[in-house]
Amino acid sequence: MIRFECDYGEGAHPRILERLAATNMEQTAGYGEDPHCEAARGYIRELCRMPDADVHFLVGGTQANLTVIAAALRPHQGVIAAESGHINVHETGAIEATGHKVITVPGENGKITAGEVRGVCDSHWRDPTHEHIAQPAMVYISNPSEIGTIYTLAELEEISKVCRKCGLPLFMDGARLGYGLACELCDYTLADIAALCDVFYIGGTKVGALFGEAVVITDAALKRDFRYIMKQRGAMLAKGRLLGIQFEALFEDGLYFEISRHATELAMKLRAACTAKGYPFLVDSMTNQQFPILPNSLIERLKVKFAFSLWQPTDAAHTAVRFCTSWATKEEHLDELIAEL
Repeated sequence: MIRFECDYGEGAHPRILERLAATNMEQTAGYGEDPHCEAARGYIRELCRMPDADVHFLVGGTQANLTVIAAALRPHQGVIAAESGHINVHETGAIEATGHKVITVPGENGKITAGEVRGVCDSHWRDPTHEHIAQPAMVYISNPSEIGTIYTLAELEEISKVCRKCGLPLFMDGARLGYGLACELCDYTLADIAALCDVFYIGGTKVGALFGEAVVITDAALKRDFRYIMKQRGAMLAKGRLLGIQFEALFEDGLYFEISRHATELAMKLRAACTAKGYPFLVDSMTNQQFPILPNSLIERLKVKFAFSLWQPTDAAHTAVRFCTSWATKEEHLDELIAEL
């Protein structure tokens, strides 16, 4: 079975495994206070052009989301997100379990808009009963979105401007950020993201690491006591160096960007093949997730040899599916899929 259903099906990039093996018997301080974590923080701060940024290493995306949001909000406050946002649809109520409401807006192609943020804030404060309603106090965006779309620099600038005018921290979920930065439509860098967001994370779990996300905090208020909250939420790994070593390997010489490009280039090859066959797409994604609409008869044949996600039916005879490439996808496997298509 050749698998295209997710981008975390493999273990880790061989260079990470080699580094973990080479450092296995080192003795270091725990809880992320070791030289490897500090080196990784240095690489990330340099790329972000933010020497004063706090960088924390957490194990997974849901853990990062609930820890950041719990740290930012008071008990009566909520976070604005697109209806399709991961914290709303795919985290088993983790945010609500922290005591905070997810305030949803429709979004456009998986992306929240500056106008929607402004609308939520204006609606709340105009309501004479607003003290009886969860207060919007943070904005969450996924980039790339859950359906593979990415924000433009202009869109991020508009959202950031509205957030700062309304006093809302802007939080970017970057579980697949590498694939977004590698997209040919992307017109910004990590430094731009750091300048526009108050907090974001760089995903490792889906981009070459065994596990791990690097949370980058630029806002001074959010930095305060963050490690206390990490510990309380079970997010402070005793063997923290295992995270630092992985991000050190990913960022010391550009490996993160190299393997992200690999996944995106293969996704574009698949996109071109589907287009050539006349298969339409559910959504216009230019990242590693592709959503072609295929005849159900073809899908049944593909399922014999390939694993992929059934996304949604579009009519009685057709279904949109998701094929997901990753940092580890072999081009010969993609060619086999294209041949079947």
